[in-house]
This record gives sequence, C-alpha cells and structure tokens, in this order.
Amino acid sequence: MARHGKKYLAVKAKVDSTRKYSLDEAVSLALETAYAKFDESVDIAIKLGVDPRKADQNIRGSVVLPHGTGRTVKVLALAKGDKAIEAKEAGADFVGAEDMIEKIQKEGWLDFDKVVATPDMMALVGRIGRILGPRGLMPNAKTGTVTMDIGKAVKDIKAGKVDFRVDRAGVVHVPIGRVSFGQDKIKENFSAIADTILRMKPSTAKGAYVRSLAIATTMGPGVRMDTGELKAAATA
Repeated sequence: MARHGKKYLAVKAKVDSTRKYSLDEAVSLALETAYAKFDESVDIAIKLGVDPRKADQNIRGSVVLPHGTGRTVKVLALAKGDKAIEAKEAGADFVGAEDMIEKIQKEGWLDFDKVVATPDMMALVGRIGRILGPRGLMPNAKTGTVTMDIGKAVKDIKAGKVDFRVDRAGVVHVPIGRVSFGQDKIKENFSAIADTILRMKPSTAKGAYVRSLAIATTMGPGVRMDTGELKAAATA
C-alpha cells in the first residue's frame, strides 16, 4: 500500500469522502488542496455505464477546451504538397511524409505530442503503427487527426483540443486545465467536456449513463461530485 506524506494527508483531511460535492464546491476544493510547487494539472474521471468491449459503446472522441489545457503541444503533420504547406502555416511543429516516417523508424524519434495526417498518408503511417499505437499517438479519423482539413486539425490541437477514450473499466480520464487557471476557466472547460460526453451516450447503454464523477489535481486527493453536475454543466 502506498504511503502518503504529511502534506497530502493534511489536504486530504479537508475532503469529506462520504460527500458528493457540487461543481462549484468540487472545483474550489480541488484547487484548495493542490499543494505542489509546480502548476498542477486538473483532471476529471467519469465512470460511465457502458461496456467498452462492445464497439458501439467504446466511447472515444475529442473536444476543444475553451481555455486549452495549459500545456504546449508539439504537433507532427504527415502530409504532402499543398496540405503540407497548409499544416505548416497552421502552426505544425514538424511537417513531412516519408522522411518523417523513416526518422521515426530508424532513429526512434518521438519528439512530438500529437500526430495528424491526411488520408492518403495512412498506408505509410501503418509502417509505424507499432511505435505510435502503444503511445496513443496513432492518427485516427474518430478524433479528427486523419483529415483533409489538416490546417484546422493542427489549429484545434494548438488551441487546446484533448482526446479521450473510455478504458476497460468504463472510465474516461480527461485533463481540464491547470491550477493557475482558477475556478471560472476550469468550470468552463468542464462544461465543454460534459456536453461532449453526454452527446455521445450510446442508445444501447443500459441503466445510468454517468455512474460516478470526480475531480483531482496531479498531487491532490480526488473530490467526488454529484453526477447530476455533468448534465447541469452541459446545459449551462
């Protein structure tokens, strides 16, 4: 069993584990219990009533957060000709085709956080699928990273687009900012996630769609929230 230090135990004591807090209370408490010297990430975990083993319930998508994530993201764009120029002008950090794929294959180069590609590049991208896949870097049409509108894809990522996918336990983990953002920006980012998740509810899902909800900073304790806050935030 992991042992926690005095600072963690001190802030954890401020959280009532038997309560389910409102959005305002939960965000305020999460920020209050952030104690690290660095600007901690703020993340939410949503337990959904879905079966990820079923294709139509394997929730996966993306959303552009109004205030971004507070993180600088390096983007690799795999495209040719005019589309390569479009990606570069949109702010892609690295642009190329066979040359970039070869660099990844032969040099193990992975100095990027996201990969976008035009559809015609995917046959070549398949060569490095075993490298990109396990790291969550493989371009995918469902998350908008395989597209002819590659300029928009790059801009969205740079603006704060986040990808999410339900795990085997039916939980979606999503970063929604940094402690330095303050309560209002965190709440607005949360609303964007809430709206997206609720719109993706599968028609075949049985029972309650949102089973549990919690917010936490990188080093801080989890703060449970009333699941009704997701719907309230989405319609706000």
